[in-house]
Amino acid sequence: MKKKTPQQYDAMVQKASPHSPVLKNCLFAFLSGGAICTLGQALANTFMLLGFDLKDARTCVSISLIFISAALTACGVYDNIAKYAGAGTLVPITGFANSMVSPALEFKSEGFVTGLGAKLFTVAGPVLVFGISASVLYGIVLYIIGLF
Repeated sequence: MKKKTPQQYDAMVQKASPHSPVLKNCLFAFLSGGAICTLGQALANTFMLLGFDLKDARTCVSISLIFISAALTACGVYDNIAKYAGAGTLVPITGFANSMVSPALEFKSEGFVTGLGAKLFTVAGPVLVFGISASVLYGIVLYIIGLF
């Protein structure tokens, strides 16, 4: 069998790969991301009507969106929404909650500690490590700048 050149292989991959409807995907991502943000604003308004100040209402919204995302992931609904919404479901807090719950559910059969506990941070762990490390480094730089 004759070896294929990289260009021939790329042509074969392009031919075999389904074409992605970019405009449709962008529209669905925009609408679904906007719907999640609208839900967040509606929750904030509701919490403020219940007597919370703006800071506490925002905290309650974050907790609510995390809970809703985790519950939808546990019920298997979040993945179905993500199939159509695409990147729109990656609005940071909902996507993060999904990325925490998904691996934990996948490995829960391996036990509470070795399955659920160990795999909980499989996807989100690198994000946390980078975020925490960057914030510590940023804090050190600001502290040093403040000394001058």
